[in-house]
Amino acid sequence: MKHTGTPTRLQSLDALRGFDMCWIISGEFIVHAWAKADDNPVIGWMSSQLHHSDWNGFTFYDMIFPLFIFIAGVSMPYSFAQQLAKAGGDRGVAKKNIYRALLKRTLILILLGMVVNGLLQWKGYEYTRFASVLGRIALSCFFAACIFLNYHLRGQVIWCLALLMGYWAAMLLIPVPGFGAGVLTPEGNLAAWVDRMWLPGKLHRKVYDPEGLLSTIPAIASALLGIFTGQFLRWQSMQWTPRRKAGALIVAGVALLLLGKWWDIVFPINKIIWTSSFVLYAGGWSLLLLALFYGLIDVAGFKKWSLPFTWIGLNSILIYMAVHGIINFESTAQFLFGGWIKQAPEAWQPVWLWTGVALIQLALLYFLYRKKWFLKV
Repeated sequence: MKHTGTPTRLQSLDALRGFDMCWIISGEFIVHAWAKADDNPVIGWMSSQLHHSDWNGFTFYDMIFPLFIFIAGVSMPYSFAQQLAKAGGDRGVAKKNIYRALLKRTLILILLGMVVNGLLQWKGYEYTRFASVLGRIALSCFFAACIFLNYHLRGQVIWCLALLMGYWAAMLLIPVPGFGAGVLTPEGNLAAWVDRMWLPGKLHRKVYDPEGLLSTIPAIASALLGIFTGQFLRWQSMQWTPRRKAGALIVAGVALLLLGKWWDIVFPINKIIWTSSFVLYAGGWSLLLLALFYGLIDVAGFKKWSLPFTWIGLNSILIYMAVHGIINFESTAQFLFGGWIKQAPEAWQPVWLWTGVALIQLALLYFLYRKKWFLKV
Protein backbone atom coordinates (compact mmCIF):
# COMPACT_ATOMS: atom_id res chain seq x y z
CA MET A 1 0.00 0.00 0.00
CA LYS A 2 1.25 3.46 -0.84
CA HIS A 3 0.42 6.35 1.48
CA THR A 4 2.55 9.17 0.08
CA GLY A 5 0.77 12.42 -0.63
CA THR A 6 -2.30 11.52 1.39
CA PRO A 7 -4.17 14.20 3.34
CA THR A 8 -3.18 14.55 6.98
CA ARG A 9 -6.77 15.09 8.13
CA LEU A 10 -10.24 14.24 6.89
CA GLN A 11 -12.51 17.28 7.21
CA SER A 12 -15.51 14.96 7.08
CA LEU A 13 -14.27 13.15 10.20
CA ASP A 14 -14.35 16.30 12.36
CA ALA A 15 -17.83 17.11 11.03
CA LEU A 16 -19.11 13.58 11.68
CA ARG A 17 -17.71 13.69 15.22
CA GLY A 18 -19.54 16.99 15.75
CA PHE A 19 -22.76 15.54 14.30
CA ASP A 20 -22.42 12.64 16.73
CA MET A 21 -21.84 14.93 19.71
CA CYS A 22 -24.55 17.48 18.88
CA TRP A 23 -27.31 15.07 19.89
CA ILE A 24 -26.05 14.59 23.43
CA ILE A 25 -25.18 18.23 24.18
CA SER A 26 -28.53 19.80 23.23
CA GLY A 27 -30.01 18.22 20.10
CA GLU A 28 -31.87 15.44 21.88
CA PHE A 29 -33.49 17.91 24.31
CA ILE A 30 -34.76 20.10 21.48
CA VAL A 31 -36.33 17.08 19.78
CA HIS A 32 -37.88 15.71 23.01
CA ALA A 33 -39.35 19.11 23.86
CA TRP A 34 -40.67 19.53 20.31
CA ALA A 35 -42.30 16.09 20.43
CA LYS A 36 -44.15 17.07 23.61
CA ALA A 37 -45.25 20.42 22.17
CA ASP A 38 -46.43 19.19 18.77
CA ASP A 39 -48.17 15.98 17.73
CA ASN A 40 -45.92 15.54 14.70
CA PRO A 41 -45.31 11.86 13.79
CA VAL A 42 -41.86 12.53 12.32
CA ILE A 43 -40.68 14.43 15.40
CA GLY A 44 -42.30 11.81 17.61
CA TRP A 45 -40.35 9.07 15.82
CA MET A 46 -37.12 11.08 16.15
CA SER A 47 -37.78 11.48 19.87
CA SER A 48 -38.29 7.72 20.25
CA GLN A 49 -34.94 7.14 18.51
CA LEU A 50 -33.18 9.42 21.00
CA HIS A 51 -33.59 6.96 23.86
CA HIS A 52 -31.46 3.90 24.56
CA SER A 53 -32.98 0.46 24.06
CA ASP A 54 -34.11 -1.02 27.38
CA TRP A 55 -32.06 -4.15 26.74
CA ASN A 56 -31.89 -5.92 23.35
CA GLY A 57 -32.48 -3.84 20.22
CA PHE A 58 -31.02 -0.81 18.52
CA THR A 59 -31.92 2.87 18.29
CA PHE A 60 -30.10 5.87 16.84
CA TYR A 61 -29.14 6.83 20.40
CA ASP A 62 -27.43 3.46 20.86
CA MET A 63 -25.16 4.33 17.93
CA ILE A 64 -23.75 7.59 19.33
CA PHE A 65 -21.19 5.94 21.62
CA PRO A 66 -19.80 3.30 19.21
CA LEU A 67 -19.74 5.88 16.41
CA PHE A 68 -17.44 8.07 18.51
CA ILE A 69 -15.09 5.13 19.13
CA PHE A 70 -15.23 4.22 15.43
CA ILE A 71 -14.29 7.81 14.48
CA ALA A 72 -11.37 7.72 16.92
CA GLY A 73 -10.21 4.56 15.17
CA VAL A 74 -10.44 6.15 11.71
CA SER A 75 -8.25 9.04 12.84
CA MET A 76 -5.43 6.83 14.17
CA PRO A 77 -3.72 5.93 10.85
CA TYR A 78 -3.66 9.65 9.99
CA SER A 79 -2.37 10.90 13.35
CA PHE A 80 0.21 8.12 13.74
CA ALA A 81 1.49 8.76 10.20
CA GLN A 82 2.03 12.41 11.16
CA GLN A 83 3.96 11.42 14.28
CA LEU A 84 6.09 9.03 12.23
CA ALA A 85 6.88 11.85 9.80
CA LYS A 86 7.87 14.15 12.67
CA ALA A 87 10.30 11.50 13.90
CA GLY A 88 12.04 11.56 10.53
CA GLY A 89 10.85 8.09 9.59
CA ASP A 90 12.48 6.43 12.62
CA ARG A 91 9.73 3.97 13.64
CA GLY A 92 11.37 3.17 16.95
CA VAL A 93 11.42 6.81 18.06
CA ALA A 94 7.93 7.42 16.66
CA LYS A 95 6.42 4.39 18.43
CA LYS A 96 8.03 5.41 21.72
CA ASN A 97 6.50 8.88 21.41
CA ILE A 98 3.13 7.43 20.39
CA TYR A 99 3.05 5.02 23.34
CA ARG A 100 3.91 7.82 25.75
CA ALA A 101 1.12 10.00 24.33
CA LEU A 102 -1.33 7.08 24.30
CA LEU A 103 -0.70 6.23 27.94
CA LYS A 104 -1.02 9.87 28.98
CA ARG A 105 -4.25 10.28 27.01
CA THR A 106 -5.70 7.07 28.45
CA LEU A 107 -5.01 8.05 32.04
CA ILE A 108 -6.34 11.59 31.55
CA LEU A 109 -9.57 10.36 29.93
CA ILE A 110 -10.14 7.80 32.69
CA LEU A 111 -9.66 10.57 35.28
CA LEU A 112 -11.94 12.98 33.41
CA GLY A 113 -14.58 10.27 33.18
CA MET A 114 -14.48 9.85 36.95
CA VAL A 115 -14.72 13.64 37.36
CA VAL A 116 -17.88 13.60 35.21
CA ASN A 117 -19.19 10.87 37.55
CA GLY A 118 -18.66 13.17 40.56
CA LEU A 119 -15.19 12.17 41.77
CA LEU A 120 -14.48 15.67 43.10
CA GLN A 121 -17.61 15.48 45.27
CA TRP A 122 -16.00 12.51 47.01
CA LYS A 123 -18.62 10.65 49.07
CA GLY A 124 -16.59 7.53 49.75
CA TYR A 125 -15.23 4.61 47.76
CA GLU A 126 -18.48 2.64 47.69
CA TYR A 127 -20.40 5.65 46.28
CA THR A 128 -17.87 6.49 43.56
CA ARG A 129 -18.37 5.18 40.02
CA PHE A 130 -15.00 4.48 38.41
CA ALA A 131 -16.26 3.17 35.07
CA SER A 132 -17.31 5.84 32.56
CA VAL A 133 -17.98 6.68 28.93
CA LEU A 134 -14.64 8.48 28.63
CA GLY A 135 -12.93 5.56 30.35
CA ARG A 136 -14.28 3.10 27.79
CA ILE A 137 -13.19 5.38 24.94
CA ALA A 138 -9.72 5.57 26.49
CA LEU A 139 -9.26 1.84 27.06
CA SER A 140 -10.78 0.61 23.78
CA CYS A 141 -8.72 3.07 21.74
CA PHE A 142 -5.53 2.35 23.71
CA PHE A 143 -5.65 -1.40 23.07
CA ALA A 144 -6.78 -0.94 19.46
CA ALA A 145 -3.84 1.42 18.91
CA CYS A 146 -1.44 -1.13 20.38
CA ILE A 147 -2.76 -3.76 17.97
CA PHE A 148 -2.44 -1.33 15.05
CA LEU A 149 1.13 -0.41 15.95
CA ASN A 150 2.34 -3.99 16.37
CA TYR A 151 0.55 -5.94 13.64
CA HIS A 152 0.08 -5.65 9.91
CA LEU A 153 -3.44 -5.61 8.47
CA ARG A 154 -3.80 -9.40 8.51
CA GLY A 155 -2.88 -9.55 12.20
CA GLN A 156 -5.24 -6.68 12.99
CA VAL A 157 -8.12 -8.52 11.30
CA ILE A 158 -7.30 -11.71 13.22
CA TRP A 159 -7.30 -9.73 16.48
CA CYS A 160 -10.68 -8.17 15.63
CA LEU A 161 -12.24 -11.54 14.83
CA ALA A 162 -10.70 -13.13 17.93
CA LEU A 163 -12.12 -10.38 20.17
CA LEU A 164 -15.62 -10.72 18.71
CA MET A 165 -15.69 -14.52 18.60
CA GLY A 166 -13.96 -14.87 21.97
CA TYR A 167 -16.43 -12.52 23.66
CA TRP A 168 -19.35 -14.41 22.11
CA ALA A 169 -17.95 -17.74 23.30
CA ALA A 170 -17.27 -16.43 26.80
CA MET A 171 -20.75 -14.91 27.19
CA LEU A 172 -22.47 -18.11 26.05
CA LEU A 173 -20.23 -20.86 27.46
CA ILE A 174 -18.82 -19.65 30.80
CA PRO A 175 -21.33 -20.40 33.60
CA VAL A 176 -22.30 -17.61 35.98
CA PRO A 177 -22.76 -18.72 39.62
CA GLY A 178 -26.46 -18.95 40.39
CA PHE A 179 -27.52 -18.53 36.75
CA GLY A 180 -25.57 -20.94 34.55
CA ALA A 181 -24.08 -20.42 31.08
CA GLY A 182 -25.53 -18.41 28.21
CA VAL A 183 -27.97 -16.37 30.32
CA LEU A 184 -28.16 -12.93 28.72
CA THR A 185 -30.41 -11.17 31.22
CA PRO A 186 -29.28 -7.99 33.04
CA GLU A 187 -28.49 -9.94 36.21
CA GLY A 188 -27.40 -13.27 34.77
CA ASN A 189 -24.94 -12.42 31.99
CA LEU A 190 -21.22 -12.96 32.46
CA ALA A 191 -20.28 -9.29 31.95
CA ALA A 192 -22.61 -8.23 34.79
CA TRP A 193 -21.15 -10.89 37.10
CA VAL A 194 -17.61 -9.72 36.31
CA ASP A 195 -18.66 -6.16 37.15
CA ARG A 196 -20.17 -7.23 40.46
CA MET A 197 -17.08 -9.22 41.35
CA TRP A 198 -14.23 -7.09 40.06
CA LEU A 199 -15.29 -3.57 39.08
CA PRO A 200 -14.28 -1.16 41.87
CA GLY A 201 -16.66 1.35 43.39
CA LYS A 202 -20.32 1.79 42.53
CA LEU A 203 -22.07 0.06 39.62
CA HIS A 204 -24.15 2.40 37.47
CA ARG A 205 -27.13 0.00 37.32
CA LYS A 206 -26.68 -1.79 40.68
CA VAL A 207 -26.27 -5.29 39.17
CA TYR A 208 -24.07 -4.26 36.22
CA ASP A 209 -22.32 -1.28 34.66
CA PRO A 210 -22.87 -0.44 30.97
CA GLU A 211 -19.22 0.66 30.79
CA GLY A 212 -17.93 -2.30 32.77
CA LEU A 213 -14.81 -4.42 32.46
CA LEU A 214 -15.61 -7.40 30.23
CA SER A 215 -17.83 -5.49 27.81
CA THR A 216 -14.92 -3.15 27.05
CA ILE A 217 -13.25 -6.04 25.17
CA PRO A 218 -15.59 -5.96 22.13
CA ALA A 219 -15.41 -2.14 22.16
CA ILE A 220 -11.77 -2.60 21.09
CA ALA A 221 -13.15 -4.23 17.95
CA SER A 222 -15.33 -1.13 17.36
CA ALA A 223 -12.14 0.96 17.33
CA LEU A 224 -10.43 -1.57 15.05
CA LEU A 225 -13.26 -1.25 12.50
CA GLY A 226 -12.44 2.46 12.43
CA ILE A 227 -8.73 1.72 12.03
CA PHE A 228 -9.43 -0.54 9.03
CA THR A 229 -11.48 2.27 7.51
CA GLY A 230 -8.78 4.88 8.14
CA GLN A 231 -6.14 2.71 6.48
CA PHE A 232 -8.41 2.19 3.48
CA LEU A 233 -9.09 5.91 3.08
CA ARG A 234 -5.35 6.71 3.30
CA TRP A 235 -4.51 4.12 0.69
CA GLN A 236 -3.35 5.78 -2.53
CA SER A 237 -4.29 3.90 -5.70
CA MET A 238 -5.12 4.91 -9.25
CA GLN A 239 -8.01 2.48 -9.15
CA TRP A 240 -9.43 3.55 -5.81
CA THR A 241 -10.46 7.14 -6.36
CA PRO A 242 -12.16 9.02 -3.49
CA ARG A 243 -15.52 8.54 -5.21
CA ARG A 244 -14.99 4.78 -5.41
CA LYS A 245 -13.86 4.71 -1.81
CA ALA A 246 -17.13 6.37 -0.77
CA GLY A 247 -18.99 3.67 -2.69
CA ALA A 248 -16.91 0.95 -1.04
CA LEU A 249 -17.78 2.37 2.40
CA ILE A 250 -21.47 2.01 1.52
CA VAL A 251 -21.03 -1.60 0.39
CA ALA A 252 -19.01 -2.46 3.52
CA GLY A 253 -21.59 -0.72 5.73
CA VAL A 254 -24.47 -2.71 4.27
CA ALA A 255 -22.45 -5.93 4.62
CA LEU A 256 -21.80 -5.25 8.32
CA LEU A 257 -25.48 -4.46 8.90
CA LEU A 258 -26.47 -7.80 7.36
CA LEU A 259 -23.82 -9.70 9.34
CA GLY A 260 -24.91 -7.94 12.54
CA LYS A 261 -28.56 -8.87 11.96
CA TRP A 262 -27.55 -12.46 11.19
CA TRP A 263 -25.51 -12.71 14.40
CA ASP A 264 -28.41 -11.11 16.28
CA ILE A 265 -30.30 -14.41 15.89
CA VAL A 266 -27.97 -16.18 18.32
CA PHE A 267 -26.26 -13.26 20.10
CA PRO A 268 -28.73 -10.37 20.36
CA ILE A 269 -27.78 -6.82 19.38
CA ASN A 270 -27.33 -5.16 22.77
CA LYS A 271 -25.50 -1.91 23.46
CA ILE A 272 -25.44 -2.34 27.25
CA ILE A 273 -23.29 -5.49 27.16
CA TRP A 274 -21.76 -4.42 23.79
CA THR A 275 -22.42 -7.74 22.08
CA SER A 276 -20.42 -8.80 19.02
CA SER A 277 -23.52 -8.42 16.84
CA PHE A 278 -23.88 -4.87 18.19
CA VAL A 279 -20.27 -4.09 17.17
CA LEU A 280 -20.98 -5.15 13.57
CA TYR A 281 -24.42 -3.51 13.37
CA ALA A 282 -23.26 -0.20 14.86
CA GLY A 283 -20.15 -0.43 12.68
CA GLY A 284 -22.35 -0.77 9.60
CA TRP A 285 -24.29 2.39 10.41
CA SER A 286 -21.02 4.17 11.26
CA LEU A 287 -19.63 3.31 7.82
CA LEU A 288 -22.78 4.54 6.09
CA LEU A 289 -22.70 7.84 7.96
CA LEU A 290 -18.99 8.27 7.22
CA ALA A 291 -19.68 7.51 3.54
CA LEU A 292 -22.31 10.27 3.51
CA PHE A 293 -20.08 12.87 5.19
CA TYR A 294 -16.96 11.81 3.27
CA GLY A 295 -18.81 11.86 -0.03
CA LEU A 296 -20.32 15.30 0.53
CA ILE A 297 -17.36 17.04 2.18
CA ASP A 298 -14.11 15.43 1.02
CA VAL A 299 -15.24 14.12 -2.38
CA ALA A 300 -17.88 16.57 -3.63
CA GLY A 301 -16.40 19.56 -1.75
CA PHE A 302 -19.65 20.70 -0.06
CA LYS A 303 -18.20 21.96 3.23
CA LYS A 304 -19.94 25.11 4.46
CA TRP A 305 -23.09 23.32 5.67
CA SER A 306 -20.98 21.20 8.02
CA LEU A 307 -19.05 24.02 9.75
CA PRO A 308 -21.19 24.04 12.95
CA PHE A 309 -20.57 20.30 13.28
CA THR A 310 -16.84 20.91 12.74
CA TRP A 311 -16.78 23.47 15.58
CA ILE A 312 -18.27 20.81 17.87
CA GLY A 313 -16.09 18.00 16.56
CA LEU A 314 -12.81 19.82 17.08
CA ASN A 315 -13.61 20.41 20.77
CA SER A 316 -15.70 17.32 21.46
CA ILE A 317 -14.12 16.40 24.82
CA LEU A 318 -14.33 19.99 26.05
CA ILE A 319 -18.02 20.38 25.24
CA TYR A 320 -18.75 16.93 26.71
CA MET A 321 -17.12 17.98 29.98
CA ALA A 322 -18.87 21.36 29.87
CA VAL A 323 -22.38 19.94 29.56
CA HIS A 324 -21.70 17.38 32.31
CA GLY A 325 -21.41 19.80 35.18
CA ILE A 326 -18.87 22.51 34.35
CA ILE A 327 -21.30 24.98 32.75
CA ASN A 328 -25.04 25.29 33.43
CA PHE A 329 -26.15 26.15 29.89
CA GLU A 330 -29.84 26.04 30.82
CA SER A 331 -29.47 28.80 33.40
CA THR A 332 -27.39 30.84 30.96
CA ALA A 333 -30.01 30.48 28.23
CA GLN A 334 -32.78 31.39 30.68
CA PHE A 335 -30.81 34.48 31.75
CA LEU A 336 -30.13 35.64 28.18
CA PHE A 337 -33.34 34.65 26.42
CA GLY A 338 -35.85 34.21 29.27
CA GLY A 339 -37.90 37.28 28.33
CA TRP A 340 -38.34 36.17 24.73
CA ILE A 341 -38.98 32.55 25.72
CA LYS A 342 -41.89 33.60 27.94
CA GLN A 343 -43.59 35.19 24.94
CA ALA A 344 -44.01 31.75 23.35
CA PRO A 345 -46.92 29.42 24.19
CA GLU A 346 -46.14 27.47 27.36
CA ALA A 347 -45.84 24.12 25.58
CA TRP A 348 -43.18 25.56 23.25
CA GLN A 349 -41.08 27.32 25.86
CA PRO A 350 -38.81 24.28 26.51
CA VAL A 351 -38.16 24.05 22.75
CA TRP A 352 -36.93 27.64 22.62
CA LEU A 353 -35.00 27.23 25.89
CA TRP A 354 -33.01 24.31 24.45
CA THR A 355 -32.61 26.12 21.15
CA GLY A 356 -31.07 28.95 23.14
CA VAL A 357 -28.76 26.42 24.84
CA ALA A 358 -27.66 25.15 21.41
CA LEU A 359 -26.96 28.70 20.20
CA ILE A 360 -24.84 29.48 23.26
CA GLN A 361 -22.89 26.26 22.84
CA LEU A 362 -22.28 26.95 19.15
CA ALA A 363 -21.23 30.54 19.87
CA LEU A 364 -18.71 29.31 22.46
CA LEU A 365 -17.36 26.62 20.14
CA TYR A 366 -17.15 29.05 17.22
CA PHE A 367 -15.14 31.46 19.39
CA LEU A 368 -12.74 28.67 20.34
CA TYR A 369 -12.51 27.61 16.69
CA ARG A 370 -11.62 31.13 15.53
CA LYS A 371 -9.00 31.40 18.28
CA LYS A 372 -7.70 27.92 17.38
CA TRP A 373 -8.09 26.86 20.99
CA PHE A 374 -8.69 23.11 21.10
CA LEU A 375 -8.65 20.78 24.09
CA LYS A 376 -6.41 17.94 22.95
CA VAL A 377 -6.07 14.91 25.19
